[in-house]
Amino acid sequence: MILSRILLVISNPLFITYAGIACVLLLMIWILRLEVRIHRLLLGKNSKSLEDSIVSAGGEIEKLKEFQKEAVTHFINVEKRLKRSVQAVETIRFNPFKGTGEGGNQSFSTAFVSENGDGAVISSLYSRDRVSIFSKPLNKFAGSLELTDEEKEVTEGARKKLT
Repeated sequence: MILSRILLVISNPLFITYAGIACVLLLMIWILRLEVRIHRLLLGKNSKSLEDSIVSAGGEIEKLKEFQKEAVTHFINVEKRLKRSVQAVETIRFNPFKGTGEGGNQSFSTAFVSENGDGAVISSLYSRDRVSIFSKPLNKFAGSLELTDEEKEVTEGARKKLT
């Protein structure tokens, strides 16, 4: 009974007309809402200027990507140079002439080393008559020339500062 009444109402041409008008009104409201949103998006611009803006933004993104690549390459080079630069310095003062009492603690050894252990040890031996200065290269915290005990000590001290 209820089903037959529903079918009767739905099949009525007047109901179909009203339903069609309601659908058309809903679609018109939806279209008007979209038009307002598009108008806000453009804000007085036309579609050509919007397209130009999008293309321009794409070009700017490409420039940023290129800049990023250059920046990463630059930072990698800086890291490589930094590893070769002096990272630790250690100095000790000592008396090379302990038995004779000459010189006091005026003599010194200083190690300048990079992260890889490359660098130099500079030593100065002071006595009343003269001052002698020596420089020895370091490679991986080892000297290519024989190192004195003080030079070994400053090299090891510089190595400990790096860790």
